[in-house]
Amino acid sequence: MSQPIKLIATAAMGLESIVKNEVKQLGYENIQTENGRVIYESDLSGIARSNLWLRTADRVKLLMDEFNAYSFEELFEQTKSLPWEEWISKDGFIHVVGKSHKSKLYSVPDCQSIVKKAIVSRLQEAYSLTSRLEESGARYKVEVAILKDKVTLSLDTSGSGLHKRGYRIGQGEAPLKETLAAALIQLTNWSPNHTLVDPFTGSGTIPIEAALIGQNIAPGFNREFSAEEWDSVSSSIWDRALEEAEDLANYDQPLDITGSDISHQSIEIAEQNALEAGLADLIDWKQMQVSDFVPKSDKGYLIGNPPYGERLGDKEAVEKIYQDLGHIMSSYPKWSVYIMTAYNDFEKQYGHKATKKRKLFNGFIQTNYYQFFGKK
Repeated sequence: MSQPIKLIATAAMGLESIVKNEVKQLGYENIQTENGRVIYESDLSGIARSNLWLRTADRVKLLMDEFNAYSFEELFEQTKSLPWEEWISKDGFIHVVGKSHKSKLYSVPDCQSIVKKAIVSRLQEAYSLTSRLEESGARYKVEVAILKDKVTLSLDTSGSGLHKRGYRIGQGEAPLKETLAAALIQLTNWSPNHTLVDPFTGSGTIPIEAALIGQNIAPGFNREFSAEEWDSVSSSIWDRALEEAEDLANYDQPLDITGSDISHQSIEIAEQNALEAGLADLIDWKQMQVSDFVPKSDKGYLIGNPPYGERLGDKEAVEKIYQDLGHIMSSYPKWSVYIMTAYNDFEKQYGHKATKKRKLFNGFIQTNYYQFFGKK
């Protein structure tokens, strides 16, 4: 299959532009950015490379087609007209998921059933089968998404979401998604030759993601993806992509990254996760409350996702943390500070106005990412 294919990198709200930049850095073109997704052209190797390298995307899907459908008959016929046999093997297990919004075809179970029937019918003809499909082989997750009568049909190439890097053995109460942690770092101008500190490290996600970025290690290097089972994406494509990732990693890059937390248990979890990620020697971990934090250099980056004070009785404790942090950092004007929180009066408690603010979603919680740029 030498013709270009279209891929969709799905993204959390507010992260589309970061995902687009990552796609560009991989060398892909004809990029379209829409709400929650980035669509781009690639060759077959793009399936492997995108899954391995995209740090802030949720998953990578193969775009089969987009068309308008106002009746179940149209949905069936247009779905059947697509070359599913180029992707799905004779014994492929087909699992259809769906969603529909503001469309004539609003019954999701019916849409899923019709799409499955159409694909099966196409494959029976293509493979000259008179009986039912065996469905004992590789898994193919098809998504039918209908928005205002426009149907998007795609095949999920990732399997588990891309935030599942494979290093998280343990996690705290409200773990930060790895993809969001990577985005928080990429929204700064931190580079690996600068100090980076996370004083609210929890299970260590921000320091671990920073170490992966700092040594240019592909975030998907230690996990598996759905499309690795597909005959249509040969093992040689995956081997070449892994070889490229190995060649591009800079394991000799020295790093100065520290994660601290008031909880002894969190630090133990963070250490275990770093060990699993193969980064045990690269990150310093400390059990410490924020009021005891003292920057060890006159210039650096502080990136954190502190408690938001949403639970009753937590508000005063959280305000005290913000006040302490603001007081400490006012003595270090060359440090850049980046804080994500849903607490609306953060700047007031911190004691400084942010240079920049950006709306981000931590799961379903709307937050602000407060950015205080250090003096040069």
